[in-house]
Amino acid sequence: MKSKIDPKHLSAALAAFLVLITTLLFYLAIVKFPSILSFVQTLLRVFLPVTTGLVMAYLFNFFLVLYEEKLINRYKLTHTIKRTIGLILTYVTVFLLGALFLRFILPQLLDSLTGIINDIPTYIRDASAFVNEITDKLDISDQFNTMILEKVNEFVSYLMNFSANLIPMIANLGLRIISSIWNIVIGLIISVYLLADKERFLAMSKKSTYALFPLKIADRSVELVQLADDIFGNFLSGKILDSAIIGVLTFVVLLIFKMPYALLVAFIIGVTNIIPFFGPFIGAIPAFFIILFVSGHKAFIFLILIFVIQQIDGNFIGPKILGDSLGISAFWILFSILIGGKLFGFLGMVIGVPLFVFIYTIVKEILEDRLAKKQLPTATDDYR
Repeated sequence: MKSKIDPKHLSAALAAFLVLITTLLFYLAIVKFPSILSFVQTLLRVFLPVTTGLVMAYLFNFFLVLYEEKLINRYKLTHTIKRTIGLILTYVTVFLLGALFLRFILPQLLDSLTGIINDIPTYIRDASAFVNEITDKLDISDQFNTMILEKVNEFVSYLMNFSANLIPMIANLGLRIISSIWNIVIGLIISVYLLADKERFLAMSKKSTYALFPLKIADRSVELVQLADDIFGNFLSGKILDSAIIGVLTFVVLLIFKMPYALLVAFIIGVTNIIPFFGPFIGAIPAFFIILFVSGHKAFIFLILIFVIQQIDGNFIGPKILGDSLGISAFWILFSILIGGKLFGFLGMVIGVPLFVFIYTIVKEILEDRLAKKQLPTATDDYR
């Protein structure tokens, strides 16, 4: 006679086995972490052209959708012809923007950087003379004066080291970009194929999801992918467009007020503006010091101009492009920027916010669903 296995004992044994396997995998991950990290890095290098193509396709899709919805769909054409025209317009736009940057913006940026580096000794000498003049006029005590001079000398040493290393850094960056040309070319080709038949690739992914997972999990996975696409797609495309507008607006305003290094400063402001909320302040600090080296009067005028431009962006341009808000408080924006920047540098500061919004939205839905099942209010204000 066969003995029956108690379901409770079976569940307990299965749970213990899973815990044992998880513990073993965690232990191996810690012990073999360098090997695992090396393997992951090798894997990323192998698939770098594909990853580059995916990123390009995701970013360029903004232009494709814009052209198809605003221009091409007005005409009665077949889907193939519409998509072909859209792709041509998209990549003409991309190459035109790249050519304009390489032809007009990049040389002037390099000239500005070279000029700043060459003039740094003069700026340092003038700044040191200014500090000495101020300390003499204020009749500061010798101890405090010595401390100020030490800090000034530390800052001078930092500037000298930075200026000495800046040109090699730019050269290394250029060499890395040139060495990645092949990956960029392959990525461009892959992005064309992905965008040309993007509906089919998405359908294949959805089909595979439903084939591999239970219906409930597949439905939830599709919902999460759509949520991530809405958050990341709208944020990145909108923020890039917003930052481009702010960069051009800043450049025009700086030219009107005859500010030094107008293009370099506008480029810094435009790039850092991609970082939500705190980006303008991050960009304004180095830009302020660049202008301060030339003219203290113009540096303070620059701060006023940036404040006005950011008010225009925050109250008119930004909300028009991105919507009214990201849906989270300033504290969480700062939190996500700090964590993302610490882990992944500038890229982490950019994608940290939409990634946090994505996680925040999922957690919020789970909590509110559990509260609703308990017949409790879901609004945060009800718990004040």
